[in-house]
Amino acid sequence: MIEGKQFISTVEKYFNFIISEYSFTLLKEKISGNAYYDVQYRDKTRIISVSYENIEDYFLVIIYILQDNNLPSYDDKTKTLHLNLLNSIILPLLDNDEIKLNNIFFTNFFANNEFEKRLLKSAKELRICLNHFDEIIK
Repeated sequence: MIEGKQFISTVEKYFNFIISEYSFTLLKEKISGNAYYDVQYRDKTRIISVSYENIEDYFLVIIYILQDNNLPSYDDKTKTLHLNLLNSIILPLLDNDEIKLNNIFFTNFFANNEFEKRLLKSAKELRICLNHFDEIIK
């Protein structure tokens, strides 16, 4: 079980590239007791949500494509994009050099436990997906 403050600080550390490279802003941090945590980033057209449901051990990264400046319906699969879906589209298109360069970017990060390893893996995947986002989402 991870604490909310630890989740948020780890997400902000591992996912800081969303702000520094892609000009998103930190939109919201939410801690609902010890059950649910969420960190959201926003740019002009998207919201990225990094969330964790502690009781069910359910971790999720979603990119929402805004519609008229609002969140789309969660059921709209064309505007609510889960990281695992994006990975399945983008990863086959990558060459080893790009993956190596992305791994080098994260060499200064050290995961202290299995949960932090999951966060770091998702951060690496999201960074690659954002590098190719406009190519695959038309």
